Amino acid sequence: MMKRTFLLFFLAASALLAGAQPAWTQLQHPQAPAVPEWAAFAGDTIRFDRTDFRERMDRELISFTYMHTNTTLMLKRSKRYFAQIVPILRQQGVPEDLKYLMAIESSLDPKALSVAGAAGLWQFTKATAQTYGLEVNSEVDERYNIEKETVAACKFLKDAYRKYGDWMTVAASYNAGQGGISRRREAQKQKSALELWLPEETARYMFRLLAVKMFFENPAAFGFNVPMSERYPYIEPKDVLTVNYAIPSLVDFALEHGTTYARLKEANLWLRDEKLTNKGNKTYQVIIP
Repeated sequence: MMKRTFLLFFLAASALLAGAQPAWTQLQHPQAPAVPEWAAFAGDTIRFDRTDFRERMDRELISFTYMHTNTTLMLKRSKRYFAQIVPILRQQGVPEDLKYLMAIESSLDPKALSVAGAAGLWQFTKATAQTYGLEVNSEVDERYNIEKETVAACKFLKDAYRKYGDWMTVAASYNAGQGGISRRREAQKQKSALELWLPEETARYMFRLLAVKMFFENPAAFGFNVPMSERYPYIEPKDVLTVNYAIPSLVDFALEHGTTYARLKEANLWLRDEKLTNKGNKTYQVIIP
């Protein structure tokens, strides 16, 4: 191995001395797409004819171009999770573009857990999840239930829209909290979060949202080519069982229904233990993959 490595460096050095470029320097690197004149989001138009807006958008376009591993995985996952989430957004009366919030929050990873304890595709904290009707305890964590967490996210988004009246400000509130955005709007005497002086993470968040929409609509412009055939499909469950009783062993429950414990857990990430005590006889929908 040492001899081979030395030989590679020797050949590369010789090529450079001879005026040639080694093969890896001849690779074509992707170039970030140019900032467009404007972008549409949830029925609104954001123009980039201001220097600050243009440069903030440029930064996010560059970021999405060069985060290769994470961006590729998001693109591969998008087919599966957008197929489940978009119908819920439509049913709840939330613009489809808001699905891109989820991409920013979790990179479309349903198991995502932040250092602050936010969980799931929509990255709810425990307190916010419970405020919007999700059960969170040692056995059940509905922040990992795709349908229920999406409905809860829709409730949050619609609450925020009733306050602010524009979806970019709603997006900022998803990152910074409605209280934080409301205080800054009042203090700075501005309505749109785009015009507020905000913490850097939130200031970037809105333009990241616009960039990720551009990315999913035209990944080739960012140098990514992942055909639909290589994107992870959504597979309909074999069955969905209505459960309003205790399950002493999810291992035995899985075997009884023709699957494994591992596959049952993967399909029902909200089941956080090896059992479901269900002392209150609540009703749950358990997916059988």
